[in-house]
Amino acid sequence: MANTFAKIYVHIIFSVRGRQNQIQKSWKEELYKYICGLVNQKQQKVYAIGGAADHIHILISVKPDITISDLVRDIKANSSRWINEKRYVIGKFQWQEGFGVFSYAQSQLDRVITYINHQEQHHKKKSFKEEYIELLQKFDISYDEKYLFEGDE
Repeated sequence: MANTFAKIYVHIIFSVRGRQNQIQKSWKEELYKYICGLVNQKQQKVYAIGGAADHIHILISVKPDITISDLVRDIKANSSRWINEKRYVIGKFQWQEGFGVFSYAQSQLDRVITYINHQEQHHKKKSFKEEYIELLQKFDISYDEKYLFEGDE
């Protein structure tokens, strides 16, 4: 797209199916590198990646010629296949359906990067569910809590 100039920053969040604590410290950095490689192959840029044992946060800039849904689908499909091929978990690893995506201005990047890089400490005080609901509310996103997380009663 000649003469098209854009810098769109998005914070993507998705969780392990059933919010199970399956992402282990022993291999999470390798997973993050793998996901960064997937994003780079799509000609997008990762600014931060982090999370906890049950979910992942990725801050990226996306070009206007890619759909975020397609990018996240590819990240989740390829990374879950990679985890299963490496046999990092007992049974079959899967990401939960859906994801959250939130946009930020360039002036907010340092704060978001710090937030993503400190997920482990953050989740000593707050659960992923609490964090996710707070983001949905902060961004004024309507949701029905009964459909928010798979496996919740």
